[in-house]
Amino acid sequence: MSATLFWSLAALAAVIVAGLGAYAVTLWREVRRREAFRQEEIRRAHQNCLDSLGAIAAAMRAEQVDLVEGALRCKVLLEIIDPALVEREAFRVFASVHAETQHLSTHSSRKALTPRQRMDEDRQRLAVEDANRPALLDAAREVENLKQRWPEGLH
Repeated sequence: MSATLFWSLAALAAVIVAGLGAYAVTLWREVRRREAFRQEEIRRAHQNCLDSLGAIAAAMRAEQVDLVEGALRCKVLLEIIDPALVEREAFRVFASVHAETQHLSTHSSRKALTPRQRMDEDRQRLAVEDANRPALLDAAREVENLKQRWPEGLH
């Protein structure tokens, strides 16, 4: 092997290694950019959920919204933020209300019910609300506290 061929191949190898290194740096930067974007999306989603939770909790405490409906919405929003939140003692009532009312019709299936069936389901909802009223109002207060302490209140 001649010296010229050796140095040519060495230079070619160096160029290839430099090109691969530059490509690796580009990929690394893209991963960091995407991770930052993902974190920002999660932060915005949590903030939107917190804003909705605050509005629902305030409406529940002012009794401007049906407490069962508010509980179901709070449960879903808390699960979006962190599924473990619903397992907290203060928020377990939301899961309990969900379990007690999940068999009831909603949306278009509710519209398909006869007036008598709707009235029966409304009675069941009111019974669940009456049985859980103090706990639901306390949970709504805790949701407002969570929102004020965010993000420290998460853990």
